[in-house]
Amino acid sequence: MPNIALSTPAKRRVLIVAYHFPPLAGSSGIQRTLRLVQQLPQFGWEPLVLSASANAYDRVSDDLMLDVPPDTVVERAFALDTARHLAVRGRYVGALARPDRWMTWQYDGVRRGMDMIRRWRPQAIWSTYPIATAHLIGAALQRRSGLAWIADFRDPMAQDGYPSDPKTWEQFSAIERTAAERATVCTFTTPSACRSYKQRYPFASDKMRLLENGYDEASFESAAVQARSEGPLAPGFVTLLHSGIVYPSERDPTQLFEALALLKRAGDTSIRVRFRAAVHDALLHDLAARFGVQDRVEVLPPVPYVQALQEMLRADGLLLMQASNCNEQVPAKLYEYLRAGRPVLCLSDPAGDTWAVLREAGLTHCSALDDPTAIQTLFTQLQQGSDGLLPRADAVAAAARLARTRQLAEWLDAATQP
Repeated sequence: MPNIALSTPAKRRVLIVAYHFPPLAGSSGIQRTLRLVQQLPQFGWEPLVLSASANAYDRVSDDLMLDVPPDTVVERAFALDTARHLAVRGRYVGALARPDRWMTWQYDGVRRGMDMIRRWRPQAIWSTYPIATAHLIGAALQRRSGLAWIADFRDPMAQDGYPSDPKTWEQFSAIERTAAERATVCTFTTPSACRSYKQRYPFASDKMRLLENGYDEASFESAAVQARSEGPLAPGFVTLLHSGIVYPSERDPTQLFEALALLKRAGDTSIRVRFRAAVHDALLHDLAARFGVQDRVEVLPPVPYVQALQEMLRADGLLLMQASNCNEQVPAKLYEYLRAGRPVLCLSDPAGDTWAVLREAGLTHCSALDDPTAIQTLFTQLQQGSDGLLPRADAVAAAARLARTRQLAEWLDAATQP
C-alpha cells in the first residue's frame, strides 16, 4: 500500500528517472530522455527529471544543456562511479558495482525522488535502463508512492551469457521481474526484445510495448544550414562515417578493415573511413596498422551533438555495425542515419533487428559484419550509386521522435485514468 496520500494537481506530471542526461557527454542514450523532456509538454505532460550528480559521469559537455527547457525541474542525486571513485590501485569490491558501477545513486535517488513526489505531485514515474540502478530507484518510488510506473528498456537485461558475472545476472533478472510484476507498462526499443520479454513473462505480456528510438527534427534542421554551406567531407574521395562507439565484440570492425585492405590491393584509392567518437581508438589504430590501411582511416574525437549531425549530412555514406550477439538490439544512431538522407551501409546479421528496421525502411543491401568480401561488395554498390542504400521518405518521417513521444503520452494517459 502507498504510504503517502497524493492529491491531483492542475498539471499532469511525470517523474523521469534517468542516468543519461546532460551534461553527460558521449552517449546516444541521452537523446531518448532529453527529447521526451522537450516534447512531452506538447501532449499535456510536464516532466520532472531525477538524474545523477555530474561527478558520476566519465565526461561532461555543456552543448546539450541549452536543449533542456529552462523551466524543467531537474534534481541530481549524489552518485559515485565505483570504478573511478571507490577503486584502490584499479581494483574495487565487486558488490559495489552491482547491478552497475553507479549503484550508490540509488540511496540519495530514492530520498530525492520521494521529496520530488511530495513537492510536485506527479501522476507517474518513468525510469530507463541502462543504467540498471535507475529501475531500482523507479521500483522503490513506485512501491512507496503507489504511482503508475513505466519501465523503459533501451536494451535487454538478463540474457544468455550476459552479464557474465552470475551475481550481476541474478540482480538483472530480479530487476526485470520486478518491472514485469509491478510496472504499468514496460517499453522496449526493438521488436525482438519486446517479443522475448512477452515470452519470458507471459503473465505480463499485455503490458510489454514497443517504443523505438528516433531522431530529433529540430536538431537536424539546425545542422543542415551549416552542412549545406560546407559541402562534402572530403571532395575527391568517398568518405564513409561511423559516428559513435565501436565495441570490440558487439561491433567488431576487424573484417571491415580487411575489406579496406582488399580494396587497396584491387587498386581502389577512393574509399576513406572516418570513425568519430569511437572510444576504442587504440583498437582502430592497431587494426589499421595490421591491415596496412592507415592511409584509409581517420580516428577522430567527439564533437558537440549538432556538429556530429552536420558530419552525417556531409558524409558520402554512413556505416552501421552490429554483431549477431546483439540481434535484439538496434543502435539508436540508426534513426539519425535515416534522417540524414545519406546512403546507409549496414554491416549486421540479416536475421537481426538492425537489418529488419532498415529493410522495412526500404534498404535492400546488407552485409554480415564478419564477411570482408560482402563488405567490399557493399562499398562497390555505394560507388555505383545504388538506390538500395537509401530509405524511403515515408519511413524517415515515421521515425521522428515526436511520434514516439506522442505514443508514450497516450500510454501515460491510459495508465493514470482515474
